[in-house]
Formats: sequence, structure tokens, C-alpha cells
Amino acid sequence: MTAFSKADILLPKNTDMGKWAVVACDQYTSEPEYWAETDKIAGDAPSALRLILPEVYLEDSDVDKRIEGIHGNMQKYLSDGIFKEYRNSLVYIERVQSDGLVRAGLVGKIDLEKYDYRKGSKSQVRATEATVVERIPPRIKIRNGAPVELPHIMILIDDIKGTVVEQAGEAKDSFEKLYDFDLMQGGGSIKGWLVSDDKADAAIEALEALGDLSAFNKKYSLNEDSPLVYAMGDGNHSLATAKEFYEQLKAANPGKDLSDHPARYALVEIVNLHSPALRFEAIHRIVTETNVTELLTKLGEMLLLTTDPTDQKITIVENGKRRAVYVHTPLSKLAVGSLQTALDKLLPEIGGKVDYIHGSEVVEKLSMSENSVGFLLPDMGKEELFPTVICDGALPRKTFSMGHAADKRYYVEARKIED
Repeated sequence: MTAFSKADILLPKNTDMGKWAVVACDQYTSEPEYWAETDKIAGDAPSALRLILPEVYLEDSDVDKRIEGIHGNMQKYLSDGIFKEYRNSLVYIERVQSDGLVRAGLVGKIDLEKYDYRKGSKSQVRATEATVVERIPPRIKIRNGAPVELPHIMILIDDIKGTVVEQAGEAKDSFEKLYDFDLMQGGGSIKGWLVSDDKADAAIEALEALGDLSAFNKKYSLNEDSPLVYAMGDGNHSLATAKEFYEQLKAANPGKDLSDHPARYALVEIVNLHSPALRFEAIHRIVTETNVTELLTKLGEMLLLTTDPTDQKITIVENGKRRAVYVHTPLSKLAVGSLQTALDKLLPEIGGKVDYIHGSEVVEKLSMSENSVGFLLPDMGKEELFPTVICDGALPRKTFSMGHAADKRYYVEARKIED
């Protein structure tokens, strides 16, 4: 049985959707002014901003109070009747990105019993990048006691024939349109339709076919015991949090049948890897509060960095200026892996904080600050994703991004997760 299925989906009603939808909480973590402007735009209107914790605030002293407020807002929105529930449904969406390209997807739920984020997993749903387990507990605090979830999770399927999302899209004119609005802060626009029962069933059947083991092994020239059907695109740590919360729930209730508990599932969007709108871009690094000279010296020694362009390329950005160097002692098959491994070893000794940045211009800007240095990394071809994850396991964390920060998933749909 495939891991993706229909869900009981909540959508706000009689609400200004332009104020409701906000970008994924893990974006603009070095730009508090973005979130201040989002707060200003949302104002006193019902907004997903009041139901999430932007990670720019994750280390603030009042974080526990913020989480308490989030839970209270969720309860209030439910009791005030903000939401309309579409039971046992899929939502087909079309997102017009900031570049004008249209990214289509299907919103439903994923079975956490069929997901394992550990490296080397053979589950239907797998992480594509290393999961930092230390990032899960703060998110557990938010999910623990939350009556609803809002997803920024995007999961990829390798469906070159377009049998799932695209087939639903061809019938959209016969579906009920649920929303159509512009997204705030340069996020483009989005439309959503309620998928008819017959087309929803057809999509699930097509996903079952993608998970056929013999077809899977033939496709990738493998002899695996289990297929990879769903590869994480965005929101890896959010899905890992949902998984860990569900495992903790099971551990706290030994012998209780939780097979139908809402927390067994997480609301997600699935997108075809082969969508023309889907472009893999490198996630760059900015290191702040560090001794730049010492860091670069030790990086050079550890990775044997030279200007001879015969190996992995890394572009160092100091004071807004770029210079290319090449890794001659790689610590990974990818440049991002070599750099990340080196930073993980060096920064505890030297000192410094790493942030992960979408867009080279932002790295240049941030590198102008004192005691800061940026690193630009090469893009990864998206056709490499499934074969690499199948054969090598999860990639180094923050290896790639699907588009710019403004094109990340915005919170629109929600789902109840309490029994």
C-alpha cells in the first residue's frame, strides 16, 4: 500500500488569504526584517503566522511563551470556526513562482509508519539529506499540544510519464476551485482545487504503480528489496519531527491501538521531480562570529584548497568579493559534503555560527559584516537525486534547495492531529 493518501484537510473560510498564507518557517532566518514585515501585513487578521514559529525566533528568550501562544491561537481558530474541513480529500494546487513558472502538486497525508529518516533507510519515504537530530526537540515542543498542523513539507516522486499530479491537473476545470490569490512578500500566486473522488482514486492507483517493486528495480537497474517512492524535497526536519512525535506517542501508550490516530500521518504536498518549474539550486553557507583568517587557513589545510580547477569547486566570499578554490582532499563525493564536514570539525574549535542561505546575492551582502565569510556551492542535477539516495543514502545536510526562498511552500492547508 502506498504511503500517500487522502486527508481531512482544513482551509480557512471567509478569510483574506493574502494575509493568511505565509512562507515556510525555516526561511529568511538571517533576515528578521522579513518576518517583521510579514507580521505587519498579517495584522489582526486570521493568519498562519499566528500558528507557526519562524525559526528566526527559535533561540529567543521568550520562545516558550511564543509556543504557548501558538497553541492558544490554534484552539481559538478552531473554536471560532475559522476552518472548513474537506474530509477524505486531495487538493490539487498550481503555484506560480517568482520566476513565472507553474509548479503543480497534490496535498494529502503521508503515513509515518512508512517513513524512516535514518541514513541507509529502505522505507517508501526517505530523507534526501542528513537529518540533524538536535533540530527535532525544539519542533517537538511546538507539535506537542498542538491540535492542528500546517505543512511546508514537499515530497518528490520520480514520475517521468506524469501519471499522478499531471493527470489530476488535466481535469482541474471539472473540480471545485477552493482558492486563487496572490502570496505576500513576492511569493507569486497560488490556486487550489478539490480533486474529484474518481481522480483522487486514480492518483493513488498511479502511486501504487510507481511503488511496484519489479518496475522499480527495472527502472533503476537494481535488485532492491523495497522501493523508494517518496524522496524528501523540502521540510525534512518537519517530517522528522512528526515521525518522532508519533514514535513518542506510541512509546507513551504501550498496547494502545494508534493505527488510526491522526498523529500517525503528516500533511504534505507531493510534486513530480520532472516538473519544469522544479530547479535544484545549491544552498550556500555563511559563517558569522568567527576568526575568518584562522578558519580559511585551516580549511585550506584540511581540504587542500588550491586554484587548480581539477576538482570540487567552492567559491569563498569575503567582504562581498568572490574567489574560486578547488578541493584536492575531498571528504565527500560532493563539494557541499566536503565543506560541511570540514566546518563541523573546525567551528567547535575556532568558534562561529553557520547559516544556510538561498541566493548568492544574500551571501555577498552578509559577508560584508565583520567576522563573517561566505561559501558559494555548485548546483546538483535533479536527475541525480533518486539514484544517489537509493545507492548512497542521504546526502549531506542542506545540499540543495528547490528554488529561491520566495518560492518555498507557503502555509495554506491545515489538518487536525489530535485524537
